[in-house]
Amino acid sequence: MCENPEMRIGVSLRSTYSADPRTGARWMIERARAARDAGLDSLFVGDHHATGPGAYYQNVAILGRLLAEWGTQPSGALFLLPLWNPVLLAEQIGTLASIADGRFIMQTAIGGGAEQFSGMGASLEGRAARFEQGLDIVRRLLAGERVTAQYGDVDIRDAQVAPLTPEPLEVWIGGSAEVAITRAARMGDGWLANANHTLAEASEQAAFFLEQCAELGTPPTAVAIRRDVHVGASTDDAARVAEPVINAGYRGFPPEACTYGNAEQVADRLRAYGEAGFTDVIVRQLADDQADALASTERLAEVRELLA
Repeated sequence: MCENPEMRIGVSLRSTYSADPRTGARWMIERARAARDAGLDSLFVGDHHATGPGAYYQNVAILGRLLAEWGTQPSGALFLLPLWNPVLLAEQIGTLASIADGRFIMQTAIGGGAEQFSGMGASLEGRAARFEQGLDIVRRLLAGERVTAQYGDVDIRDAQVAPLTPEPLEVWIGGSAEVAITRAARMGDGWLANANHTLAEASEQAAFFLEQCAELGTPPTAVAIRRDVHVGASTDDAARVAEPVINAGYRGFPPEACTYGNAEQVADRLRAYGEAGFTDVIVRQLADDQADALASTERLAEVRELLA
């Protein structure tokens, strides 16, 4: 197990909204401000493509705007690497890291979904190999190397990028299958557990990841998990917001994978993740209503204090 004297609480902003385009973007900006004001430890956005007709605010562009609201705490984005040209991705990360006042973290995974991959003209087949090739290329480019390499069927020749990340690139690799967790221990600085697992499942995966790191002699910078959370003003207030969302089959998750209650109850439930070896809980808000989501984010400040 990791020693976790203080578990970090970050936020992963929801990127999909049914409001008109400018309202949805404004809501993301407001949620970033609320996370900053709550003193949260990190800010992230996700990655999804070919999403129409529903709006999805693309990570590089929206994060560039959100960084104007953020502070010196770490920030970053998820990149489904097999859907990206690694040279373009290295350029985008170098630029974002230069805008950010704090450390930039690249979250990454192999991704899935036939519609998403076909919509981007990419093949699901061979994506694990492309992931490993692409991550090696991104890291080498952002270390200042001039790179000639193979990426799937693409020949990358004599590529170099600037700006570079001000600090060495930190990479958290996501996944839940044993092969993905092993890859995270072998290739990543940290691991990001999926949001759809119960505490028992996530605890087993964390133990396996830490065993792999110990065998490799590579202590992780982070053992992180995404959790879908609502912090209410009271137990009844939390149930008012969260239970209709969960009972409607939220994202197909088991209900136990979601966390809600007042600040003390949420802190008690998140504390168990620290005991399982997790260093970071990355919160995504359960609430659909903007006022409820902002209020829950504000109350995360108290959750964070209770966990300290």
